[in-house]
Amino acid sequence: MDDQEIIATIDQLVAEEHHLREQHELESLAGTDAARLETVEEALDQCWDLLRQRRARRNAGLNPDEAVSRDIGVVEHYQQ
Repeated sequence: MDDQEIIATIDQLVAEEHHLREQHELESLAGTDAARLETVEEALDQCWDLLRQRRARRNAGLNPDEAVSRDIGVVEHYQQ
């Protein structure tokens, strides 16, 4: 997946996230919508992580195509 494909995926996931949140603006998310929102947020974190890896590798003179999508457990537990 190249940078443009990752960015397109991010755009789609952000649109879905906004749609889910807008649907439940006056009520809390529950059931399948809550589970889907969590999945979308995790996928977004993974996409952003992959994009950052690719940019870092490119800036270091390395091949960005060697960046790999990391497990959600790794991505979700970064300290910022």
